[in-house]
Amino acid sequence: MDSELQALIGIYRAETEENLAVMEQGLLALEERGDADPELVHSVLRGAHTIKGNSATIGYDAVANAAHEMEDVLQRVRDGVLAWDAPIATRLMESLDALRALTRAPAGDSAAQTPDAAPAVRSPARESSLRVNLSRLDRLLDLTAEITIARGRMTQLLGAASATDDALGGTLWQLEQLHASLHEEVMTLRMVPLGPAFRAQRRTARDAAQARGKLVQLALEGDDVEVDTSIAEQMRDALTHMIRNAVDHGIEPPADRVAAGKPPVGRIVLRALHQAGSVIVEIEDDGRGLDRERIGARCESIGLVADASTVPDEQLFDFIFEPGFSTAGEVTAISGRGVGMDVVRRRIRALRGTIEIASTPGEGTRFTIRLPLTVAIISGMLVTSGDGQYVIPMESVEECVDFTVSRASSAGSGVLSLRGAP
Repeated sequence: MDSELQALIGIYRAETEENLAVMEQGLLALEERGDADPELVHSVLRGAHTIKGNSATIGYDAVANAAHEMEDVLQRVRDGVLAWDAPIATRLMESLDALRALTRAPAGDSAAQTPDAAPAVRSPARESSLRVNLSRLDRLLDLTAEITIARGRMTQLLGAASATDDALGGTLWQLEQLHASLHEEVMTLRMVPLGPAFRAQRRTARDAAQARGKLVQLALEGDDVEVDTSIAEQMRDALTHMIRNAVDHGIEPPADRVAAGKPPVGRIVLRALHQAGSVIVEIEDDGRGLDRERIGARCESIGLVADASTVPDEQLFDFIFEPGFSTAGEVTAISGRGVGMDVVRRRIRALRGTIEIASTPGEGTRFTIRLPLTVAIISGMLVTSGDGQYVIPMESVEECVDFTVSRASSAGSGVLSLRGAP
């Protein structure tokens, strides 16, 4: 396959993924409404029609035929020939999954043939935007980091000279401003909204709820919050595990909720916000809350604690992230193997983040994830201790104070007096 055709297929697949995502959100919205809203049906139909045309143009006949069949069903729904109901919604979801699988398959598999070279379907958005391979952005970021280090060394070497030489000092200042602007632009290029990762969880919640016979509504807040693209990608799997876990363990069956004075439809909120230079992601449900007694019994049975009754809630709840930990009575397609939450914690730690749990029996549970804005370049403070030099991440620095001998409690004790306290 020549390079031009490979590039064409790459663009086709990217555009098709975007169309499939829009179609999926439309189908989920239709399912929540429970009726065939004409505008929503038409938006999904339009997506199927676009995929059919693009696929036929590039020679992906299998995808084009599948999109055509889906388009036919949607048109019958729009025209009122076919009534909208749960089986139709499920059938369309399955068709969408089939389209996605066909699109992601190797060229020979998805078409049982090699697509003929053909002109790409021109997208208006391509006039003002450009898709860039992420590896190139990573390389650009690496180069920026190297420049940062070199600039720091040069500043140290020229420190005394620049203080007395106005021309040298001015040039050094200008270099620092240019470097700061370059760094900001590179980081901006890597920033993406959490929206796509958040919206993908609607399908996760829907499928998990259907599998467990529950009714669940997923609300999204702050999906326009931007983070580094590496964080957005690595958080996707963690969010999937946590949403499935909330549906399976948190949200009660409709009858149990009604008996407890709650609405039959459970509510899960997935939100994001900026706070003190970090990104906060919260997953909150209005379910039954964490079962302290059950978690404690499980901790005791596998030797994590001797007496769970003496362990504070915060510490006890943290054990649910241990590898192999599960309180499920049976293994299902959703949970019970004790690997989901372990994956969540490992993924968050790899991003230099933290996760906290707050839970109230009968009212629900909230997981709070705190993440850095970027994991690419870390601002740090250079400190010297003895013969060693260390860089402390600025996010870990709370305060800087001048050191004087008078602050020491006693010579060589290693204890300082800070505002009268050791």
